[in-house]
Amino acid sequence: MLATAEKTKAAQLLATAASAMAQNEVHLRDLMSDEARCTKMIVEVDGMILDFSRQRIPTEVLPQLFDLWSEVDGASKIQAMKSGMAINSTEDRSVLHHALRAARESVYRDKDGVNTVELVWEVLDKIKAFSDKVRSGEWVGATGKALTDVVAIGIGGSYLGPEFVYEALRTDKAAREAAGGRRLRFLANVDPIDVARATEGLDPETTLVVVVSKTFTTAETMLNARTMREWISKKLGSDAVAKHMVAVSTNTAKVVEFGIGEENIFGFWNWVGGRYSVCSAVGVVPLALQYGFEVVADFLSGARAMDDHFFSAPAQANLPVLMGLVGVWNASYLGFPTRALLPYCQALLKLAPHIQQVDMESNGKRVKVDGSELQGDAGPVNFGEPGTNGQHSFYQLMHQGRVVPADFIGFKESQQPVELEGEVVANHDELMSNFFAQPDALAFGKTAEECRAQGIPENLVPHKVFTGNRPSSSLLIEKLDAFQLGRILSLFEHRTAVEGFVWGINSFDQWGVELGKVLATQVGAHTFKN
Repeated sequence: MLATAEKTKAAQLLATAASAMAQNEVHLRDLMSDEARCTKMIVEVDGMILDFSRQRIPTEVLPQLFDLWSEVDGASKIQAMKSGMAINSTEDRSVLHHALRAARESVYRDKDGVNTVELVWEVLDKIKAFSDKVRSGEWVGATGKALTDVVAIGIGGSYLGPEFVYEALRTDKAAREAAGGRRLRFLANVDPIDVARATEGLDPETTLVVVVSKTFTTAETMLNARTMREWISKKLGSDAVAKHMVAVSTNTAKVVEFGIGEENIFGFWNWVGGRYSVCSAVGVVPLALQYGFEVVADFLSGARAMDDHFFSAPAQANLPVLMGLVGVWNASYLGFPTRALLPYCQALLKLAPHIQQVDMESNGKRVKVDGSELQGDAGPVNFGEPGTNGQHSFYQLMHQGRVVPADFIGFKESQQPVELEGEVVANHDELMSNFFAQPDALAFGKTAEECRAQGIPENLVPHKVFTGNRPSSSLLIEKLDAFQLGRILSLFEHRTAVEGFVWGINSFDQWGVELGKVLATQVGAHTFKN
């Protein structure tokens, strides 16, 4: 059973500190004036810089957060996860998504002692061989034409993670060149409009469909799969299905019954949660078909690098642990119910939707591992949008409305740099000027005195005051490529685990998604049967 933090000494001290901050009106202007404090809150790991000095964390609170981590035995929980213990206790499963990107020679055993890395590499080798054949034109469709377009069918983690990676690499130089005119579409929503959009401009003769469903019974996915099967069969005949459809699933019998050959099934395992599955065949099959296996291998290597850091670094220098403790402080002690993820990079436009699922499906819980009710607030609502788009959407609320802790992500170099003659700054420099300015604006704000000093009319002063004291962290990275993308993914996956470890909840089940699906089935059976 995982310990909880609610009644530990550090938890009580943190609660007292949060109360004292509120009473004394401690402001980030004061906290940021302490240079020694700020220095302690900037951590660099292999070129990835985390600056959390703009969080509302006084000097004395930081060691109390580390004490909290120690009191919940956080380091042991990380090792329990790494070693394959069944920390997903409600389903009696190991949690081993890190094995999906492990080096071939690594050993990660599940709760039954099986070396999962050997299983992973059997599938990866199969994916490489298949994707190489499709991309080279050795594997062709029913009419002999090359399969240049892919439609990946899946929902939840079978969609959000792969689409996030696909979009992030579309404008990366190496990935773009490797794509070479290929197209990848995603079909998730059972709404027939999504089918129309996914197939728009595609020809069944040159299209390969990847059906992603662990059990091959997910209602929305299977309805979409049958719809795509009909789309192919209508033009090419039912015998063409075997050439134009493959599956990522564990249910061989159901897949074969559907019409897909057993040799075209790519497996995964019950120790991989859907929202953590992008590094499995769920993501690797469509991504390798689009970008080639070598690009995907770089992505997996980046995730592995962050895994290794998470498993080995002490708490004070461990990026996921630091971000997780900040998240716990903001949600449970300062009482902030939301959190914004703000990448200043358009390529990360699907990062926030993916992390919404990773975080909210994992930590959106009302009970602890032992079944007892949580006594305080846990998982926050996550949302986000790339900068600078978000600035013209919801930053008004962040600056002058509710306090929303934020995570900014920026890159020193752009995937697609542009410089125009006569412009004072390059496009990327303009973007990064905003990346650096927004956290300061949130933290420091603008006082009434500063407004008056600028000659602002008195009747407008209240409207132009920014109270500041709005917390944020900044993550600065050299450049977004496949390797760094893997690091980012793993960082946020492990942040979620850290927060769950502290709250004493199971971050790896998702019973909350079940009731609505059951009721929908009942409604459908009674309402639309005729």
